[in-house]
Amino acid sequence: METKTFAVKGMHCASCSSIIKRKIGKLQGVESCEVNYATEKAKVSYNPTKVTVDTMNQEIEKLGYSLDTGHDHATMNHDMSGMDHSAHLGLNQSKADKLHELAQLKRHVQIMIPFMLISIFVMAWEIGAMPFRLWPAMPYTLMEFFHHLLPIIATYSLFVVGLPYLQGMLRFIKYREANMDTLIGIGTFAAYVYSFILTAFEEVLAPYMNVAQNYYDITIIVIGFITLGKYLEVRSKIRTGESIEKLVNLQAKTALVLRDGKEIEIPLEEVMVDEIVIVKPGAKIPVDGIIIQGSSTVDEAMISGEPIPVDKQVNDTVIGSTINKQGYFRFKATKVGADTMLAQIVKMVEEAQGSQAPIQGLADRISAVFVPIVLVIAVVSFLLWATVGTAFLGLTTALSYGFICFVAVLVIACPCALGLATPTAIIVGVGKGAENGILIKNAEALERLHQVDTVVLDKTGTITKGTPQVTDIMVVDPKYSESELLQLAASIEAQSEHPLAQAVVDMSKAKKLKLYEVTHFKATEGIGVEGMVKKQHIKIQKPTASQVSAAVKELQQQGKTVIIISADKKHIGTIAISDTIKENAVQAVAQLHKLGVQVIMLTGDNQVAANYIAKQVGIDAVIAEVLPSDKANKVKELQSKKRIVAMAGDGINDAPALTQADVGIAMATGTDVAIDSADTVLLHGDIAKIAQAISLSKATVRTIKQNLFWAFIYNIIGIPLAAGLFYPVFGWLLNPVFAGLAMAGSSVSVVLNSLRLRGLSLSKN
Repeated sequence: METKTFAVKGMHCASCSSIIKRKIGKLQGVESCEVNYATEKAKVSYNPTKVTVDTMNQEIEKLGYSLDTGHDHATMNHDMSGMDHSAHLGLNQSKADKLHELAQLKRHVQIMIPFMLISIFVMAWEIGAMPFRLWPAMPYTLMEFFHHLLPIIATYSLFVVGLPYLQGMLRFIKYREANMDTLIGIGTFAAYVYSFILTAFEEVLAPYMNVAQNYYDITIIVIGFITLGKYLEVRSKIRTGESIEKLVNLQAKTALVLRDGKEIEIPLEEVMVDEIVIVKPGAKIPVDGIIIQGSSTVDEAMISGEPIPVDKQVNDTVIGSTINKQGYFRFKATKVGADTMLAQIVKMVEEAQGSQAPIQGLADRISAVFVPIVLVIAVVSFLLWATVGTAFLGLTTALSYGFICFVAVLVIACPCALGLATPTAIIVGVGKGAENGILIKNAEALERLHQVDTVVLDKTGTITKGTPQVTDIMVVDPKYSESELLQLAASIEAQSEHPLAQAVVDMSKAKKLKLYEVTHFKATEGIGVEGMVKKQHIKIQKPTASQVSAAVKELQQQGKTVIIISADKKHIGTIAISDTIKENAVQAVAQLHKLGVQVIMLTGDNQVAANYIAKQVGIDAVIAEVLPSDKANKVKELQSKKRIVAMAGDGINDAPALTQADVGIAMATGTDVAIDSADTVLLHGDIAKIAQAISLSKATVRTIKQNLFWAFIYNIIGIPLAAGLFYPVFGWLLNPVFAGLAMAGSSVSVVLNSLRLRGLSLSKN
């Protein structure tokens, strides 16, 4: 089985996506087909030995659609040029086509607006003169002028601007597949033909019906409003994809590399793995790599969201598209093209924006049967007016009303608002998350996050920094100061490879202490290290039973590792080492509590150390001394109690639990396995973003529900009104002109409501 994502051409409405999904999905060899109207993409899982993309295209091309077979839109090809990358990523993979479509629609709108104004002028004059007698009837000469002008304008409107709708009508006649274009095509064509017959055979038909009442204005104004709505929709949909474009534009266009001893500038896509890349002050770092020479300060706000630049030295990792602020350095490229962090972020965001949320299922099912039902309602409405209506109103009036209702039902019944309700909110929500360092992999995760009532946090690397640090220095012998004690200990520990030894050395570097020369160094496994420093025999070891004082015991109860420093066999001081809490951990837990979420720590560490950390941070409950293999079972136990669980972790041992949780949240500072297992990734390992992600989910789901509510209400009220259901009681009839305006407005309002998410504040406060 292969899974590929294709751009789809020719989609005009939500029912288009249903048709494509049904046609491709029924082909032998196709396992699944998801079509997203908002992103205009199809994700197809198929067996290439049984069905080809050409076969899929043959199935849908006769209906006016096609799959872009140029490349798989879900992956980035790192051989493409920078311009191609920009043209083929995310929603903007078809931006050139979208802009061309937008320009064409704009021209049509510019032409149609004067036509619509003329039609509205004529319509308003006739309505004001005849039923309401607000002013005299139109002068004969002027009336004759418009009598000949309106058919010409209507002909251009229908057969030039309205050509896509006529094609939709013809495809329905030929293939029995209807979409929104079909409804508009049938409605406006019927209005035009009816009016043309009245005009052409005016004298013959005059004794039998009101030949003065034609509907050229309906054809003109409805097509004008629909075209205006399409223009606004396309323009708004381009805006929803701007988050992808912003990410793409972050990348450098060229790279300065060292080849054959010479510095040469090459296009970004030509950089190879293991190549030496040179970065000068103020330049963008082109790809991911490890510094091999020099040092600098790098602005990583693009990745971390933090405004403070980060110091970088030899062996430190640098990330492509971040900005070198001041120093000069060289680094070895480790990831290029599609493997860089930025490329993976773009791919992740793009796939999430194209995915479907479970809440969208109802709208999809309705859209799939919507058009045929509307056609039936329109025909039944006309027949009832022609039969029952004739008995009460007479044939001429009943037919006229029946025709108005027939056209109005076809025009107002728009499934586009339903089709856009969920995906547009998902697109904007995922993009908003990406801009704030919250990478949501799929729409289902974004929807589930708002239901989370329990967040399970791994301790090491999630709540804590994940690296041991010196937390306490206690001098026992008054002959030594804290600095001298640290100098002696660091001088010895610098010879060791133990992780805790590095914590002591790092502290001495932070305090800018000079290390002494060490001789006769010796490391005894499981005991400690020793050596001669300044003619003293310095020994560093775990505390013996006699050395466990009240102070040492208190440190150990806090989960800290304690080491004893002796000089010539005399205890001179104690150093405590521990993994330290992240600066924003307390605030992050407090934010989760504000959202009504219970916070649980799940760790393999001992109960005493875990309780100490939990108390400092404000965590509700602790599950400690858990083996990696049991973490997923603990999450399952919580789920069995009807809890909706989000699990946050960063290690390989967290991967099963991340997969088991309703929503898995990985720290981007963690392992690739953890990141791959999670539904959501937090850049820079910032746990404050967990609360932000939940808030974003709540806002997105709220927007989706608003969109769906108004889309449903619009159709529930609009279709009966258009069919004339309220006429016998209230005398209400819906002019097809207003139906067209309402239809256009419904889709635009859904998109604009979704775009409000762009202004959502996800601040940590």
